[in-house]
Amino acid sequence: MAQAAARPSTAERTADLFTFDAFLRFWAEDRPRGIALDGPDRTLDFGQLDGVTAQAIAGFAQLGIAKGDRIAWFGKNSTLYFTLFFAAARVGVVMVPIGWRLAPAEATWIARDAQAKAVFLGEGFEAMADAFAALPGVGRVFTQDQAWEWIDRQQPCDFAPAGPDDAVLQLYTSGTTGNPKGAVLSNRNLFGLRKQSLGSEQPYTTMTDDEAILVAMPCAHIGGTGLGVMAVGAGLPAVILAEFEPRAVFDAVEHKGVTRFFIVPAALQMLLNHPDCARTDFSRVKYIIYGASPIPLMLLRECIAMFKAEFIQAYGMTETTGTICMLPPEDHDVNGNQRMRSAGKPLPGVEVRVVDENGTPLGPNQIGEIQTRSSNNMLGYWNLPEATAKTLSPDGWIATGDAGYLDEDGYVYMHDRIKDMIISGGENVYPAQVESAIYGHPDVLEVAVIGVPDEKWGEAVKAVCVPKPGHTIDPQSIIDWTRERLAGFKVPKSVDVIAALPRNPSGKILRRTLREPYWQGFERQVN
Repeated sequence: MAQAAARPSTAERTADLFTFDAFLRFWAEDRPRGIALDGPDRTLDFGQLDGVTAQAIAGFAQLGIAKGDRIAWFGKNSTLYFTLFFAAARVGVVMVPIGWRLAPAEATWIARDAQAKAVFLGEGFEAMADAFAALPGVGRVFTQDQAWEWIDRQQPCDFAPAGPDDAVLQLYTSGTTGNPKGAVLSNRNLFGLRKQSLGSEQPYTTMTDDEAILVAMPCAHIGGTGLGVMAVGAGLPAVILAEFEPRAVFDAVEHKGVTRFFIVPAALQMLLNHPDCARTDFSRVKYIIYGASPIPLMLLRECIAMFKAEFIQAYGMTETTGTICMLPPEDHDVNGNQRMRSAGKPLPGVEVRVVDENGTPLGPNQIGEIQTRSSNNMLGYWNLPEATAKTLSPDGWIATGDAGYLDEDGYVYMHDRIKDMIISGGENVYPAQVESAIYGHPDVLEVAVIGVPDEKWGEAVKAVCVPKPGHTIDPQSIIDWTRERLAGFKVPKSVDVIAALPRNPSGKILRRTLREPYWQGFERQVN
């Protein structure tokens, strides 16, 4: 009798799938009763997800929303968000998730810039309906309940699936000019590295069918939406938390079978500090993926003792559709080592180089700008060709804005930020936007915003202000003024008042000079 051929692995069977439509059709046939989305509002298996997204697609068509159009989401994580995103992605409608922590003026600016044709509001954000409805081009605004009712009454119809290189997701990442930029990502951006990772046995990408992935970070970040994409690509349950909250994480780990999740180090510290942490059974958790900042050695020791899981550092950015480098578990040492100072090595299929100011590639241990090229690199910034050209070269290299170097073994080390971005608790804060908000304060002549070390958040926002002649500045009034205009994580935690800002001969503010006193004793000006 002829020997039966071995059944291809899940990874092998899905390696050539590069679109959401292909994945959803595949999993609906392969495991129709397997849980796909387990969120605070609904639980859907893959068979149901295939059908519900088809219903949403019919609804988009009735609204005149077609391939290339934008829809926006303003709310916390939910099954509805991922249902709408996956449905839109199947036909090339572009989802624009907006950070729920943003001030109303910031949120509506993004929806206006994206030219959203419909806006969907998560639970608790119904009060924003009128503000979004007043925007030009917005034809409908749905609350969460209205959206589910609208989807449920649709009848699926035939549709033309989007292709691998069609845009499906637009994530806003602020720039040094102060206005956010919409990084446009395609199907291939989100799935293209799967085939290259096949056979590499990378813990970041190798998953078994008994796993479940926790989505705890905000969906307006690649670290939130990206975990939902990881789950649908692997045919695994995405256990969705409305927002990060320690008790909810513990419940998901104990009762939902979660085996891996992404988190920022500041949130890890919150888990450890919670009184229920020591009573939680973490035995199913295989990997904890962290990013946005390196993990302090003491925190790693405490986490390993508590969670008994393996740790992976992920390095990437919105413009690279998330992770491009990974520091694997074997490079994490509770006694510390040189490699733990790095961001890891490039994933299979990812190129990384370091260049000088002229764009010339540098050798090992020479500091320059980190650049990367892979199928992960964004299509470009929405309606910003000049900004796209400055970031994405004609031959596909993205300039990360990070200064660093490669060692002889190919590990990537960050040294500083060429761009002035501050990362506080995993949230990106751009000084120019905070400065713009502060400049209207009646007592402020000039202001520079910098990041300073913070034990809890990695970096904290500090405003350095120069008073107008004859005025005095009350630091608390600066904080209160900014809080009225920006999201809470962008508000300065402290304010210094000085007579004049340091500048170079051309008049540019010397932020490094302002930062140096606070970073003495640190190896690099990135915490």
